[in-house]
Amino acid sequence: MKKNGFGGDDNITLLAKGVHLKGEIRVEGTVRIDGRLDGEIHTKGQVIVGEDGVVQGLVMAGTVVSSGRIKATVTAGERVQLLKTAILIGEVQSPVLMMEEGAKMQGTTDMGVAAWPDDLPKLTGTVRELVSHRAKHAVVVEQDSGS
Repeated sequence: MKKNGFGGDDNITLLAKGVHLKGEIRVEGTVRIDGRLDGEIHTKGQVIVGEDGVVQGLVMAGTVVSSGRIKATVTAGERVQLLKTAILIGEVQSPVLMMEEGAKMQGTTDMGVAAWPDDLPKLTGTVRELVSHRAKHAVVVEQDSGS
């Protein structure tokens, strides 16, 4: 069987450029949006939004990679990656959010951190307390060069 350009996944759903779909997409594999979707995408696989792609609504996936426009609530189990031409407006829930320089986002993010620990972990090994490395003060005394 011929391999495609999406990492060997043989289950690809494509919404081509010029196609406008209102509704819901539920699949197991990869979804590529080069057209427009007003609705929902549900997959455990990957959602790829091309440069001409527009998604409005809800995206739930393992991984979301976008170089297009998304106005949605995005939930990804693995990561969300916004390439340099991407625009995302909405809410992102993902353990990893990656943005290339030039990507734009407005909204909220939740990367699963509810609080930080009160005590930072202690450093071990050859690290010494900073107090012992405090700079010593030097006093410069001007000497009269003898007149």
